[in-house]
Amino acid sequence: MKFEGTDKYYLDPELKSIVNIALAMEKPLLLTGEAGTGKTQLALEVARALSMPTEILRCKSTIKGEEACYTQDTVLRLNDARFGSGTTGRKVENFFDYVIWGPIGRAFRANHKVVLLLDEIDKTESDVQDNLLDILEECQFTIREVNQTIQAEVRPAIFITSNAKRELSDPFLRRCYCHHIAFPSPEDMHKIVHLHYPNTSPKLLEAAIAIFYELRERGFEKPPATSELLNWIGALERTNQIPDPKLPPLTGILLKRAGDILRFRAASTTRRRNY
Repeated sequence: MKFEGTDKYYLDPELKSIVNIALAMEKPLLLTGEAGTGKTQLALEVARALSMPTEILRCKSTIKGEEACYTQDTVLRLNDARFGSGTTGRKVENFFDYVIWGPIGRAFRANHKVVLLLDEIDKTESDVQDNLLDILEECQFTIREVNQTIQAEVRPAIFITSNAKRELSDPFLRRCYCHHIAFPSPEDMHKIVHLHYPNTSPKLLEAAIAIFYELRERGFEKPPATSELLNWIGALERTNQIPDPKLPPLTGILLKRAGDILRFRAASTTRRRNY
């Protein structure tokens, strides 16, 4: 089982090495880097290339480790207790008839290898992170209501992403393989874009990438990322436009924050007056 990249994901040699050793050693791989650098997409492409199903935990500040594994539908159970379960086949006395498995629970209960993605783990509290990593390291969790342990038959391939908005705990970092996906150089960006738009005209490509990097250097609150560039080039192709560096079109695809858009418009107005 080795990942060589895909027709939609450019894989540099260092990233290729760390992905494959994490797969071979069955260790969680923590991917850091600014938004839009392809952290989440990497896990999805590994799953696609290696023909593995994907389970995704979209992390948020309110999440608890337990609900990533399972929850009990107590409302449904109470309703069945009061009014009966009819022809559903559920039995009130059977706890597991009312269990809703979370992404980790589904990944552990699978009888085949899956990709388990914990997306944006930095949104969670440190105690939740440590709890989750204990679960992932041991590949098991306990259902406290019935004191039963769910043990993975096959260890999932675990990918974890972080935008570094909150520091991860030392115990969490210690138990992961880690890789920071640096922002692509213009040379690498050409390769990335070519994977997605192999027939883009060289003139459009050169102009779009030059404008993109120039915008990134302006110090916007949210500089455009790779995903925005790919969307922008797709729109330029669709509208058959070669972007003018002085007044680039469709910049609402590249800039998303209101303050950034206003700054760009003000600068564009000044440029128009000067020209």
